[in-house]
Amino acid sequence: MSDNLDISHVARLARLKLSEEEAAEFTPQLQTIISHIDSLSELDVSGVEPSAHSSPVFAIPRLDEPGVSLSQESLEQIAPAFTQEQVRVPRVVES
Repeated sequence: MSDNLDISHVARLARLKLSEEEAAEFTPQLQTIISHIDSLSELDVSGVEPSAHSSPVFAIPRLDEPGVSLSQESLEQIAPAFTQEQVRVPRVVES
C-alpha cells in the first residue's frame, strides 16, 4: 500500500470537493480500504476461472420490432418541455 495517499487527488478524480476536515477524516478510512484490497492479492486463485459475474448471465436481446407508441398529444402532456415537435430535457453534460 502506498503510504503517501493523496486524498485530494482521489477527490478530484471522483469530482468531490473536500474540506480540510473531511480530507483528514477520510484519509485513514481510504487507507484501511486500500489495505484490505491489497490483502486480497495474497489469496491463491490459481484454480479459479476468471469471470465477469458471480453467476451466469443470460442477456437475450429482444427483437427490434415496432410497437404501440404514444401519440404526440399524449407525449406533450407528460414531457417536461416540448418544442418544435421534440422533447426537451435538461442538460446533463458539463461543457
